[in-house]
Amino acid sequence: MKTQTESSETIQYVKNPGGPTLGYSEQSGVTILEQDGLFFKDLSRDGNLDKYEDWRLSPKERAQDLASKMTIEQIAGLMLYSRHQSVPAASRGWFASKYNGKPYEESGAKPWDLTDEQAAFLANDNLRHVLVTTVESPEIAAHWNNKVQAFAEGTGLGIPANNSSDPRHSSDSSSEFNAGSGGHISMWPETLGLAATFDPKVTRRFGEIAAREYRGLGLTTALSPQIDIATDPRWFRFNGTFGEDSKLSTDMARAYVDGFQTSEGEREIEGGWGYDSVNTMVKHWPGGGSGESGRDAHYACGKYAVYPGNNFEEHLKPFVDGAFQLEGKTGMASAVMPYYTISVDQDTVNGENVGNSYNRYLIQDLLRTRYGYDGVVCTDWLITGDENGAKDSFLSGKPWGVEELTVAERHYKLIMAGVDQFGGNNEMGPVLEAYRMGVAEHGEAFMRSRFEQSAVRLLQNMFRLGLFENPYLDPQESASLVGNPAFMKEGYDAQVKSIVLLKNKDQLLPLQEKRTVYIPKRYTPASKDWFGNPTPEKLEDPVNLAIVAKYFNVTDNPDEADFGLVFISSPRSGSGYSAEDAASGGNGYVPLSLQYKTYTAEHARERSLAGDPRDSDVLDRSYKGKSVTAENTSDLDAVLTAKEKLQGKPVIVSMLLHNPTVVEEFESEVDAIIADFGVQVQAIMEILTGAAEPSGLLPMQMPANMKTVEEQFEDVAHDMECHVDSEHNRYDFAFGLNWSGVIEDDRTRNYKK
Repeated sequence: MKTQTESSETIQYVKNPGGPTLGYSEQSGVTILEQDGLFFKDLSRDGNLDKYEDWRLSPKERAQDLASKMTIEQIAGLMLYSRHQSVPAASRGWFASKYNGKPYEESGAKPWDLTDEQAAFLANDNLRHVLVTTVESPEIAAHWNNKVQAFAEGTGLGIPANNSSDPRHSSDSSSEFNAGSGGHISMWPETLGLAATFDPKVTRRFGEIAAREYRGLGLTTALSPQIDIATDPRWFRFNGTFGEDSKLSTDMARAYVDGFQTSEGEREIEGGWGYDSVNTMVKHWPGGGSGESGRDAHYACGKYAVYPGNNFEEHLKPFVDGAFQLEGKTGMASAVMPYYTISVDQDTVNGENVGNSYNRYLIQDLLRTRYGYDGVVCTDWLITGDENGAKDSFLSGKPWGVEELTVAERHYKLIMAGVDQFGGNNEMGPVLEAYRMGVAEHGEAFMRSRFEQSAVRLLQNMFRLGLFENPYLDPQESASLVGNPAFMKEGYDAQVKSIVLLKNKDQLLPLQEKRTVYIPKRYTPASKDWFGNPTPEKLEDPVNLAIVAKYFNVTDNPDEADFGLVFISSPRSGSGYSAEDAASGGNGYVPLSLQYKTYTAEHARERSLAGDPRDSDVLDRSYKGKSVTAENTSDLDAVLTAKEKLQGKPVIVSMLLHNPTVVEEFESEVDAIIADFGVQVQAIMEILTGAAEPSGLLPMQMPANMKTVEEQFEDVAHDMECHVDSEHNRYDFAFGLNWSGVIEDDRTRNYKK
């Protein structure tokens, strides 16, 4: 027996000969049972070896036994998935919480202590699935994990916590869905950058390393990958996908999930699952990339996904041919998250136009029955909450299509549609009320069986990872594992591979080191972040110039420079809704633009394909003839001004791409363009100087203009006119340059259209 003592908890370890090491907290009340010379944790604290405590049995047998012993209240808690939790908790804002009634700074709490909210939902609501956002360090994350696990172990039947995370390995700190950042973890390109490598082996390796780091932080479920095919170029979640192509997305999805879920050798427990495995929750069934006019369903203005090209089936391919058809032994992704959207007129059985999680045809008939999926289905966050009335509010409830139902009725409809879990819900009360509704309609035996069905699915995902045997971490080991130099190096190499060289006029690149570069400052106007919080205007260096200075001489005087380097990012034009337009008598709907200059939607639809028939909403969401200007139109100004100031000397543009972008406004004025999807500035410098040769390919089309964007179908890939540059290169899917010219290799032969 080994003892590990930390701050206020003492973890005991017992090694089984030829079996798992058991870890338990002295404070939990759990003791060790011995049978046949083997050791088992008495999680129920009844002195008997229950089937679910017997690690010799299969995860399914154990899950079935435990589910049969659980009260409805305990199962209801298991079906909850917490709201976002940061470690330590913030004192204000969306993730705020308190310690003994006080903000963290005033409480005297340790950074790894449980918040009042966490203790309450673990004890009172039986919640066991916790979404973790920022963590201060790997060591603190490990301490916090141990606190949570000791608390859970000493409660009820000793069911451990299944802690989870949104993607947290991005190198782009501006990423809108990077709430999972922090913890000194290895840095990789965004998902779209992984796609730009066109190499599933890179993505598989990312999954393997990321899973190791997740486990080191106490995280056992990844709320990823996002495998929607991004068939509308305006969608603001485009950069979280593997791009618009279903074949590339399918291969990348399979590689990602295999990497995360697979344990090998002595780390394997059974069926490819084990101590290095992390559950993946693929999203968003049945595909969320076809929001009408590119609007996103986080907002009420974007609740409808449309299919003018009758291309619904292609959106399923990354799921059914990728994430559900793995090469590794785990077989399929362990969980699925439907998107918020109403997939308009795709329910061919009941004809319902409701949010995807609420739609029995999409979940029970299509996902479960036709495609045989029996893993966990978890809703996206806050879909059972009430909407707040604002069409462009991120923090609203999102009960699209079922706004008239009560919160409890929404839970009941979800359960009957085949859903197992409710994202962002900390309280079990509405789940219990839904249970009572089911008992009244179908009887106690039916509803008990239905709840146990979900419980088994949820518990299997914990048993397969060894959490019931030992959910505890050694904080020092976590600190040395997470973000270690070898992992950092592999992440950095992937960043370099993801960079796409789009233009290289007269073979300007690579440049000789120690030439003199002029980098204009970057202006960011006052705006709002994705939560709706105001952000101040800024005028600042676009990158860390100290890093640039390792490669080039940096000057702020264009006359002294040999060349200019301008850093810009994709145009950002809002949510597609304007409260000001609505207040002035319009319908509120405005264009989303992929160009920097003011855009007027002359080629938009006369009438929208979808709309809300309620008297309180808008049926026709057309924005034809309306105008919008990108928030970062100053990026275009920076390029054109630099061109003017440099008086004929070369100008290079480095673009951070979140979406396909109309580059016709500046492309002919510059000499070279490189595109990235979230990388460290050092990676860009190594491409510019030739320390590395560019090898990335575009995982999407770059549109010639906004006319082709308006005329393409939201649900169809590869249907835009592409930009052709001054060197006669077409910026189409799978295009990229190296030092020899247009890349043609096994990747382009396999994927290019």
